[in-house]
Amino acid sequence: MAIRKTPKADLRSKHGIYVQAGMILALSMLIVAFRVNLENESEFQIEMVEQEVVQMEEIPQTEQVEKPPPPPRPPVPVEVPDDEVLEDDDLDLDAMLDLDEEIVDLPPPPPDVVEEEEPEIFVIVEDMPTMIPDNTQGMINLQRSITYPEIAKKAGVEGRVIVQFVVDEQGNVRDPVVVRGIGAGCDEEAIKAVLDVKFRPGRQRGQPVQVKMSLPITFRLR
Repeated sequence: MAIRKTPKADLRSKHGIYVQAGMILALSMLIVAFRVNLENESEFQIEMVEQEVVQMEEIPQTEQVEKPPPPPRPPVPVEVPDDEVLEDDDLDLDAMLDLDEEIVDLPPPPPDVVEEEEPEIFVIVEDMPTMIPDNTQGMINLQRSITYPEIAKKAGVEGRVIVQFVVDEQGNVRDPVVVRGIGAGCDEEAIKAVLDVKFRPGRQRGQPVQVKMSLPITFRLR
């Protein structure tokens, strides 16, 4: 322990006294705290308002009863006509068979009807049909024979109409059909012009035959 100059400079000389005094004071305060009555003597009271009780009624669950479908309507009775009573025919079973009687010949059966076969229509043959007098002049005559429909003129309709037809064994035009048209009356005018054209019939193995052909007809406004 270090030696101090004077006893007054020793700070720990009264340390024990201070510790004991502090413990006594703390213990006294703790005892007083346990003895103090902390109950509130105020007259203030809280009134609890009784709440209205709501009763929930349980709704019974209704059971859906499926009704059976109504029975089908009875069929409407239909009057049945009375059965006609057929008179019994008296059969003469006592007829005698005469073996010496001449046998009558039955009529001959009708002759068999032979259906005529339609001639075959060719698409390509050895000698194709040609216009009269020739194909070039024939097309020129065909174009000149066409009358331009007024409706097509007013509407400004132009184009090419392709007509398909059959040239028969005599060189005549049959069954003309427009396979591509432009309307406005041009299709009908093209068919009318093709029907007036004459051809030399086409030939297959030297025989005139029917040939299917098509021609383009041009409609152009000048």
